[in-house]
Amino acid sequence: MADRLEIGRGVSIPLEEFEMRASRASGPGGQHVNTSDTRVELRFDVASSPSLPEAVRALLLERLGDRLSRAGIVRVVAQGHRSQLRNREAALARMGSLLSRALEEQPPRVPSRPTVGARLRRRRDKQLRGALKRSRGPVDDE
Repeated sequence: MADRLEIGRGVSIPLEEFEMRASRASGPGGQHVNTSDTRVELRFDVASSPSLPEAVRALLLERLGDRLSRAGIVRVVAQGHRSQLRNREAALARMGSLLSRALEEQPPRVPSRPTVGARLRRRRDKQLRGALKRSRGPVDDE
């Protein structure tokens, strides 16, 4: 296993910066699940990580806003496997994917335009509505 997690843009994070905790997992495992700590919680302090350049830190804090705690910590949990080692690998992979997706360059949004048919239908509907309202006007007695 590598000693750093590559997240893109030439940035890698040493594994020492991640806090890993194991606890009892729910799910498959029978009697084994009641006695072993296979669930892995991985935490990373984005706000005060010394290995992140300031620009990358700002980008992560902005794009991971809803995933971060108030202290600027992102948390990932893995408990799908029956062994702690595999859950640890899964949590690291999930964290790497989350951080690298947040760093991806997002394409600019190109506003869509209404089709020709939609513009014609809108104009026709407006004309029909106007005609209906004009027909509700006062009646001449002459």
